Amino acid sequence: MRYKITLLAALFIHLCATAQTPREDIHANIYRSGANYYAYPGPIQQQLTPAPAGYSPYYISHYGRHGSRHLIENSDYDRAYRILMRADSLNKLTSFGKDVLHRVSTIRDDARRRHGELTLLGAQQHQAIGSRMYERFPEVFRGKTPIDAKSTVVIRCILSMENGLQGLLRHNPDLDIRHDASEHDMWYLNFNDRELNKRKMPDDVKKVYDDFCQRHQHHDRIMGLLFNDDNYWKNEVNTQTLVYHLYKLASNLQSTELRHEMTLYDIFNEDELYDNWLQTNAWWYIHYGPCPLNGGISPYSQRNLLRVMIEEADSCLSLPHPGATLRYGHEVCVMPLVCLLELDDFGRPISDLEQLDDEGWACYKIFPMGCNVQLIFYRPDSGEGDILMKVLLNENEARLPLKAVSGPYYKWKDFRDYFLVKLNRFRLDANE
Repeated sequence: MRYKITLLAALFIHLCATAQTPREDIHANIYRSGANYYAYPGPIQQQLTPAPAGYSPYYISHYGRHGSRHLIENSDYDRAYRILMRADSLNKLTSFGKDVLHRVSTIRDDARRRHGELTLLGAQQHQAIGSRMYERFPEVFRGKTPIDAKSTVVIRCILSMENGLQGLLRHNPDLDIRHDASEHDMWYLNFNDRELNKRKMPDDVKKVYDDFCQRHQHHDRIMGLLFNDDNYWKNEVNTQTLVYHLYKLASNLQSTELRHEMTLYDIFNEDELYDNWLQTNAWWYIHYGPCPLNGGISPYSQRNLLRVMIEEADSCLSLPHPGATLRYGHEVCVMPLVCLLELDDFGRPISDLEQLDDEGWACYKIFPMGCNVQLIFYRPDSGEGDILMKVLLNENEARLPLKAVSGPYYKWKDFRDYFLVKLNRFRLDANE
């Protein structure tokens, strides 16, 4: 009875935390409007569902995105800065516009020669994720446990890996760690499927997306806040470029130490911020989600990653104490992997972009900075019986499209069979 009460309580807490609409979510926490710039919030689910009686965890297979970072390109900081600087040189900015320019300049200076690099917050996120992994599953990490950690060759991912390992080592300095970052593994850690990429946004899909964006772009109020001459901004300013880059800067500020000193959210009202998020959410759904407009093929960009995870698990599960396999990469892998796994119904097709938020398909639930997928494996203490597993999405128990044994626990055999069949059926040519 105690097990059932604990399970129901955990499920109730998790459902209550995720039952709100995206608009309600963003109203409650403005940072979620940042989409892929949302700083990792940590797990919603503090208490995990106990394993079925007689089972203990013994192996973890993981893929995680790097932690919070600076924006990647010079243009991410320069576009808004240069538009506002030119207007200021012509005395076309309001006092508020001048203040925004000062803040944008400060953000730009803070990121100078650090484009794309991990921030202090990003390091802290991965230290905490590694520490919680140990605290939640100490049986996996006892003694001289082997840890196989691999990263893409991008420095923010390498540093995220090292910080995650530090989080583990604080609990057990005897861990036997191998860590590597090599082009040798990029074919599955960050597979660039050029042929599939060509099919994500054909002309007909681009028109649907552009029309959707047009319905959600309202810039006049913001332009009136920033500029003192309507004729100037109407004739001289690409308003969409300016608003988009201000939104991007505002969103990523939460990942830097400047978040303690300033904000750019005062540029936007709630509807404007939500409209920017809607456009971003739809872009990610088309490019990396199961969007039926392009045939729903985008999640298969991570077919190599999923196959490797299955094959490596098969190998490790035969060992008496396999430890953990940790992989560090990017959101462009985590999002399609989550959709390919159909976790929490994120693999469902939604044809109307206007219905994405109504259907609860919200990108910030999948891939905040530091997002991760953890496959936790359990074996029977008696040595007889099925191997069980569950999946954590951002450290919260997630549903699979399979029949559960109990709560969030599934048979590894069912998982393996279902997804190998799914992978084997996929042919890019068949989806033309």
